[in-house]
Amino acid sequence: MKKIKTGLLIIGAGPAGLGAAIYAARSALDFTVVEKFVPGGQIVVTEYIENYPGFKGDISGFDLMQNILEHCKKFDIEIEESQRIDSVEILKGGGRDVFVCKGADIEITAGSIIAATGASPKRLHVEGENKFIGSGVSYCATCDGPLYRDKDVMVIGGGNTAIQEALFLVKFARKVYIVHRRDELRAVKSLQIKAFSNPKIELVWDSVIEKFSGGDRLEEVLIKNVKTGKKTIKKISGVFEYVGIKPNSGFLAEFVKMDNSGFIITDTKMETSVAGIFAAGDVRNTELRQVITAVSDGAVAATFADKYLNNLI
Repeated sequence: MKKIKTGLLIIGAGPAGLGAAIYAARSALDFTVVEKFVPGGQIVVTEYIENYPGFKGDISGFDLMQNILEHCKKFDIEIEESQRIDSVEILKGGGRDVFVCKGADIEITAGSIIAATGASPKRLHVEGENKFIGSGVSYCATCDGPLYRDKDVMVIGGGNTAIQEALFLVKFARKVYIVHRRDELRAVKSLQIKAFSNPKIELVWDSVIEKFSGGDRLEEVLIKNVKTGKKTIKKISGVFEYVGIKPNSGFLAEFVKMDNSGFIITDTKMETSVAGIFAAGDVRNTELRQVITAVSDGAVAATFADKYLNNLI
């Protein structure tokens, strides 16, 4: 097992974690960044981003994160990849607490923590869903969209991500159905206008999925109208689910305060209910989850982690 002692541990190398890392480096902190997969976070599979300042045209999530990673290289920031933190132990002594963070292959002792672990897609939890994950049920249109060229696909959800991914899928699919349990979308108006005006997109209102069926691959779905109760079977080759997210906060559940959904509650300094533990980005209880706010959270968290480690707060 690899053992590391550091001043600050940043858990997660998405926009929030990398934003924190840049500010930690500028403050000359002794810090370590760990990432359970590869640097970049979920944003790397986003087809385009049109609301990040400084880019006149759309930029893909992958390209944006590559730019941020190049920025990190300027500060010689290294990332411990494929290392996840499963548990945290708080050691109390005469001075401030010390945090011992453990994973399967790593143990890191730190004076402060920034949790930038993001959030993961929620599932529908209906019959047949687990069977067809990877064989017709997907959570990433950018990853799997090209597999459905000239086929009929379905997007579940009505938020920004759902509509963005539907607009990406029309590049490949013959038809894209958007199934939403309400009679209006939650996505921003600019995305709604694009979806409504695309002849390859059809909205299925007031409806939910009750069952996925097929042989080795998904072949059809059972749809129920929540207002009339009418059920319809639709032949479909692929379904992309975007029905919300759940925070990757379980490793801190024993210590810090969270809301009813498991998002970490912080103050304006990004500090949690435990002194020395900060949270940034999608994992925290925030009104807006965007790349720009995640990077900002990381900057704030690192700034106050620096002050905490230097006994200034």
